Amino acid sequence: MMSARDFWQLAAYISALLVLAPILGRYMARVFRGERTILHPAVAWIERLVYRVCGVRTEQSMHWKEYAGALLIFNGLGFVVLFLMQMIQRWLPLNPENLANVSWNLSFNTAVSFMTNTNWQSYAGETTLSYLTQMIGLTVQNFVSAGTGIAVMLALIRGLTRRLGRGIGNFWVDLTRSVVYVLLPFSVILAVALVTEGVPQTFSPSAHVTTLEGQEQVVPLGPAASQIAIKQLGTNGGGFYNANSAHPLENPTPISNFLEMLSILLLPASLVFTYGRLVGSRRQGWLISGVMLALFLGGLALSLNGEFSHNAAIGTQANMEGKEIRFGIVNSVLWAMATTAASNGSVNAMHSSLSPLAGGVALFNIMLGEIIFGGVGAGLYGMLMFVLLTVFLSGLMVGRTPEYLGKKIEVKEIRMVMLAVLAPCAVILVGSGIASVLPVALSSLTNRGPHGLSEILYAYSSGAGNNGSAFAGLNANTVFYNVTLGIAMLIGRFAVIIPSLAIAGSLVIKNVSPPSAGTLSTTSITFAVLLIGVILIVGALTFLPALSLGPIIEHLMMVAGRTF
Repeated sequence: MMSARDFWQLAAYISALLVLAPILGRYMARVFRGERTILHPAVAWIERLVYRVCGVRTEQSMHWKEYAGALLIFNGLGFVVLFLMQMIQRWLPLNPENLANVSWNLSFNTAVSFMTNTNWQSYAGETTLSYLTQMIGLTVQNFVSAGTGIAVMLALIRGLTRRLGRGIGNFWVDLTRSVVYVLLPFSVILAVALVTEGVPQTFSPSAHVTTLEGQEQVVPLGPAASQIAIKQLGTNGGGFYNANSAHPLENPTPISNFLEMLSILLLPASLVFTYGRLVGSRRQGWLISGVMLALFLGGLALSLNGEFSHNAAIGTQANMEGKEIRFGIVNSVLWAMATTAASNGSVNAMHSSLSPLAGGVALFNIMLGEIIFGGVGAGLYGMLMFVLLTVFLSGLMVGRTPEYLGKKIEVKEIRMVMLAVLAPCAVILVGSGIASVLPVALSSLTNRGPHGLSEILYAYSSGAGNNGSAFAGLNANTVFYNVTLGIAMLIGRFAVIIPSLAIAGSLVIKNVSPPSAGTLSTTSITFAVLLIGVILIVGALTFLPALSLGPIIEHLMMVAGRTF
């Protein structure tokens, strides 16, 4: 049974999120409108310096194809730099442990992972990557991949709000403002807070200490706090240490645990309120925020029920397997739901050890595709795909041309919506199907039966959903998984970004139609229910057969007191 303290912890977390999100949303709306903010005196010079050095013409508004081209070139260069850094890190500075060069397939997987804001890790950070690779390679990508997501969100908003235009904004301006005014200052604040809680931030080599038993133990150090701050705020995930936020140096205290967990959802939740202000209708922001919160709380309730229910297979009432005793069940489940809802991927417990019901909810969160808060920026433009789909279906039901924010939603836009919704789904199912029959893939499993299938499903869902967490019973550091999961990450990221930008380009040239008596209200409770229904129906129709063979049958077997 959950204690009163457990309920207070949940209430404190949700309350902090609800209080801070509208405040930060208002701040970011001012940033992206180009208005002066409280941070301008401290960081505006960085923005001007970037434009001057890079020759950016801030007044230039790009056509959607030009915007997409700049985005792809920038991200492609980031991939190449990070790939090469890993391949030659042995000869680069800031490598006090003399770590070896990384194999080509792991370098490919890691470079794709961090470039796509996935941060799937097939390696142990403290024993694989040097300080330089972690800082200049991974941490830089944590900033710019998150900034890329925000930029796409802003471009889509301009497509929805501008009248008879052609440009959807300037990618370089959107990226720079996202990093300079949002990601960088907030990360500095969080990093300082984490250092005060005991998270390392040093260039010193690993410490060699003697334990109480007289044995030598190596304590890995390094510039951890700075990377942890942006990995959480940028919904990047990953970890400086292999055990991620379950590691006592990466997450040493209850306060650090709360701060890191809050940071996972803070910016995605705030950007929804930014959206409401930028489109000129705060009710739009509140409605989408309410839908996201309802889906999140529903999944959280199911997961907590699964974790505290009697397990007839092993005869326990509460499942502590795979969890840190210092955090307990509630904090572990709350983190699992937050990280899978937000496309973050960091963990403070072993997801493979979650009850089948909780593990299934975490898996389903990812399968829905970065829409329950989702990644920074990515969550909102992913949710807007479902909003447009709901508007279209509702319009068909009443026999009217569908409209959203006064823009007519026609066949061209819906084709792009369906591509964005179905491409990651196809990658998950096709990739999992292939891995389920090939011996080279099955040899990586540590479990058989439905849990083994769940491990494979989770891996490809995490890759295609740009999440990065794992069931961890799967040895993914093989050529097969490094390559196929890398491809899944690329498709999952850019098969949503490109259609989103195409929709922005299609909508920006349209005029805004005035509302009429037959216009469907997209700020009503009815529309919110319709939106939730469309999301769940699409998810259920797509993934129910696969989930039935994995976590669902495992849950039914557990209730019956049977194991595979």
